[in-house]
Amino acid sequence: MAKRIQTAPATTSKRPWSTILAQTVKTGIIKSNLIPMFAGLTLALYTYDMGLVEHIPEMIFAFIGSAFIMGAAGAFNNLYDRDIDAVMERTKTRPTVTGEIKPTSVLWLGILLTVLGIGALALTTPLAAFLGFLGLFFYVVPYTMWTKRRTIYNTEVGSISGAMPPLIGWAAVYPDITHPAILGLFIVMIIWQMPHFYAIAIRKHDEYKAAKVPMLPVVKGFKRTYIQTNIYLVVLIATSFLFMSLSVGITLVALLLSVAWLVLSVVGYRKMDSEKWAKSLFLYSLIHMTVLFSTVIIYSIIGIVFDL
Repeated sequence: MAKRIQTAPATTSKRPWSTILAQTVKTGIIKSNLIPMFAGLTLALYTYDMGLVEHIPEMIFAFIGSAFIMGAAGAFNNLYDRDIDAVMERTKTRPTVTGEIKPTSVLWLGILLTVLGIGALALTTPLAAFLGFLGLFFYVVPYTMWTKRRTIYNTEVGSISGAMPPLIGWAAVYPDITHPAILGLFIVMIIWQMPHFYAIAIRKHDEYKAAKVPMLPVVKGFKRTYIQTNIYLVVLIATSFLFMSLSVGITLVALLLSVAWLVLSVVGYRKMDSEKWAKSLFLYSLIHMTVLFSTVIIYSIIGIVFDL
């Protein structure tokens, strides 16, 4: 294990406890990941012709359970990574670094959120609870503790947990995740994370280098990252056709979004410096995921309401 870096002394500024708690559990990540969870849930309701009203309890427990599991993952990650967080500019003000919250408090917070999260998901289906636990486990152990500090493939390992939300949402109302539509969402979300996080790694290259985190641009350089980004974007284009069993419209949306991303990458790389290229890809990745999952949600809800 990497040598621990002493965390910063407690800050003299008094931030609200709500802010400290929000940064500890990473509420921004929770909010963004609840969208694909809801997409998976509504997609299952539509696919199996189930009503919205009848499954309101499952929806509520799915939101609560998913939020708690994600919060637990954020807490455990902040607890374990507080040494490298102290080195990186974008993370050095986290409460676990500044000392505004004690490590033991973060540990117990993570444990409490884990128990409550798995318990809430278990009130939907056992499969949803298992997937919640699996996502948490992959994020904390294989990603945070094993690969993040050791290999350039940490992004690939971390993408497994990052792609769990749609599976959890689907499983919360239908305990079978073998349908091509939900597998499509899962695979798309796995592939999407690579160019998304490569862009972040390029923009924060110097910080990751200082913290000795072996992100792809740090170890292999920008050219290799560009090539690997494009490979994953080509794969993302291919995965768009997994939605054919569900809807031609959603397939076309996914296809056009992914093709546009690849075009942006190729053309932008020729016309921009690495920083601007990475920023453009990062911003587009957010548009890509928001539009795709919003399309799935809208399509599913319209299909449920009007019994299409």
